[in-house]
Order: sequence, then C-alpha cells, then structure tokens
Amino acid sequence: MIELREVSKFYGDKVGVENLSFQVKPGELVGLLGPNGAGKTTTLRLITGYLQPSRGEVLVNGLEVSQKPLEVKRLLGYLPDTPPLYREMTVRSYLSFVAEIKEVPRRQIRKRVDTLLEELNLTEVQGRLIGNLSRGYRQRVGLAQALVSDPEILVLDEPTTGLDPKQIMEVRNLIKELAGRRTVILSSHILPEVSMICERVIIIDRGRVIAQDTPAGLAASLRGSPRIELEVKGPAGTVKNLLAQVPGVQEIELKQEAAGRCVFSVNSSSQEDIREEIFFAMAGAGYPILQMRNEDLSLEEVFLQLVTRE
Repeated sequence: MIELREVSKFYGDKVGVENLSFQVKPGELVGLLGPNGAGKTTTLRLITGYLQPSRGEVLVNGLEVSQKPLEVKRLLGYLPDTPPLYREMTVRSYLSFVAEIKEVPRRQIRKRVDTLLEELNLTEVQGRLIGNLSRGYRQRVGLAQALVSDPEILVLDEPTTGLDPKQIMEVRNLIKELAGRRTVILSSHILPEVSMICERVIIIDRGRVIAQDTPAGLAASLRGSPRIELEVKGPAGTVKNLLAQVPGVQEIELKQEAAGRCVFSVNSSSQEDIREEIFFAMAGAGYPILQMRNEDLSLEEVFLQLVTRE
C-alpha cells in the first residue's frame, strides 16, 4: 500500500506539492492526473524516494520512505518520465545488468529477462543497441527495467509516451494484467487511457489534490441533474414541444437534425429516471425512438470542470 500524509515539497519559495494526502490500496490501479506543472512527477518521485518531502510522511507497505529508502526501493518498480537507459548497451545486456543490481538471483536472471522480452515484444531487438532503437522501443525497454525485479508496486510516469496506437493498446493490456498482482500508480496525459484502465483517479492541480474517486463517481458528482441523449425520427420542433410537456424535463438542447431525424440532450429536474415518460410521449405521438441513453460526463469533461473551477 502507498500512503501520503499531508506531504509537501518546496523548492525554495516555489511549491512542488502541498498537503497531499491519499492512499493506494494493495492491488489497486490508480491514475494520477493534472495539468502540466501540477506536481504529478514530484508526487511520484516522493513515493519512490528520489525526492524527500519538506514535511509530511510517505509510506510504502508501512515503511516510511525517508527512513527506509533501500527497503522501499526493493518493493518498487519505477518508470520515470525519462527512462534510465544506457544507450551503448544492448537490450538484453541492459536488462540483465538491471536485474543484477536489483538483486534478482543470478540463476533466475536469464529466465526473467526472456519473459520480459516476450511480454513486451522486445525479442526481435534484444541484440540491438538501445541508442539505435526508436522512441517506442526505448519506452518499452524502460517499462521492462521497472518490471525486472518482479516488484510488488509499480510507479509509472507517462508509461505510453512515444508509443504508437498498437503499442499503447499492448502496454495498456499489460498494465491491466499486472494490476491484479501488483499495486500500480501511473500518471498520464492521455485521459481516455486512464479512464479505460484505472479503477480510481486522483486529480491534482497546483500541487494539491482537488478530487479523487472512480471516473464514474467523479462524473456523477459533477453532472448534477441526470442527462439523456435521445434520437427520434420526427420533426425537431414537434419533438421538442412534446419533450417540454414531459414531467421532470428541465432543459432541452437540439444537438443534431438531419434526414428526418433529430438528436436532443435532455436534462431532468430531479434524480428520477424519466426515460419511461419520454418513451410513452414519443410512442403516443407516433415518433419512433431510435436511441435513448444516459449521457455521462467523460473523464476529459470531469478533468476540465475540476481544473477550471479551482
């Protein structure tokens, strides 16, 4: 488990992070989000012990990072924003070297490296110099070094940077597979990726936690009144008038009209489900409903609302 207790980090009179408090439970996959300069990288470096807090406590599996740095590092796999690569080494020799300095038993190193080369699709470049690899391959080598000691906890700073869409999907699936067996905290600026793989998100801005919940929980707290997207076959004006007569309808927005079809966004004045009333109103007037669904806020919309509001 990772726990931060009122953690602050100052660089002279500049605030890196201030009064951060949150937990990441064992086996949890958590995304750390924030604008550029919000303090994401500083937070991850505090967790890994690369930075010491100005005040507060950072604990990993109950160990205070500033007091037990070596013990904590044995529990962690860390991929920083710039992977720590030796460009003059081959991929295999580098991973074997990292495994040795991370105290992987010598008899297990070859098998462990072979497994990672296969899992991260690096087998075909294992004999090439890291400096001659594409950015995407280098990023995968960086992820492999974070995994080489089979750590309990993974700390990943922008793990899909430089990858193409296929590679992003592969790394995303790998992270999801790892999460059940490990605790994972990752930062990313690709919000759809975070929404797809993270059980919970922590949003920071200007060095402070401004929200933390599941993506769905954050959307529900910001959405206010329920919103429905409705597609109907019929004239937009008539359909809008019918919707206005449905009890509980508060706001109606025409989003699209074409080929005898119209799409509306409908807000309810209460938390009650009004889809049944809408169905009967349209059916009674003879206008078929082609689609009706609850319209949730995306993680991007949640993020922008929270950051703009602060």
